[in-house]
Amino acid sequence: MTETAVTEAAATPGSKSEQAYQAVKARIVEGTYTPGYRLVLGSIAKDLGFSVVPVREAIRRLEAEGLVTFERNVGATVAGIDPTEYLYTMQTLSIVEGAATALSAPLIDAAAIARARAVNQEMRDCLDHFDPVRFTQLNQDFHSVLFEHCPNPHILDLVHRGWNRLASLRSSTFRFVPGRARDSVEEHENLLKLIETGADAEQIEKAARLHRSATLDAYLAQTNH
Repeated sequence: MTETAVTEAAATPGSKSEQAYQAVKARIVEGTYTPGYRLVLGSIAKDLGFSVVPVREAIRRLEAEGLVTFERNVGATVAGIDPTEYLYTMQTLSIVEGAATALSAPLIDAAAIARARAVNQEMRDCLDHFDPVRFTQLNQDFHSVLFEHCPNPHILDLVHRGWNRLASLRSSTFRFVPGRARDSVEEHENLLKLIETGADAEQIEKAARLHRSATLDAYLAQTNH
């Protein structure tokens, strides 16, 4: 069977390979398997109740996605977060998401504003018993409301690519800079008020870009990069 065929077989919905892939990926994203964690096929297979074969296929998929690395005499380990790749991704996302938010603003109605504000309140409620993975998901939900009305499909595609790239980096940035979360919630409210009051596109775009770059700056300062 060719490598392509193996990948397609592994991706079959409901298959053991797909279940193993989803399970291992979730543990990486959630931080259960931290960068450098050695992925022992036999142990994972026993834990999941599968044979080694579907787990091996899952690990291959995760390696192709950059979540896992393979070293001779070591085996498969969880890949670390590349700070340079994170820098480039966040810089790009600040630009395209800022533009998408500004273009969406005139099309965002009161119902969408209310939905975004409700999500932001959930984020605020999350601060006292902080869960970075949950907070990050809510953060994406919030921003999706603001940019999903962007009438330019090319810009919107770039935004989605940026968010997907962040997910592949397992970037729950708030895991590393939890103190940034509270400021982020307040900046969200400021963005909503700008949109509600009909601020001009340039002002909204600038606020959205600064919001994104502030998170990047906090991460880089915390990790000394």
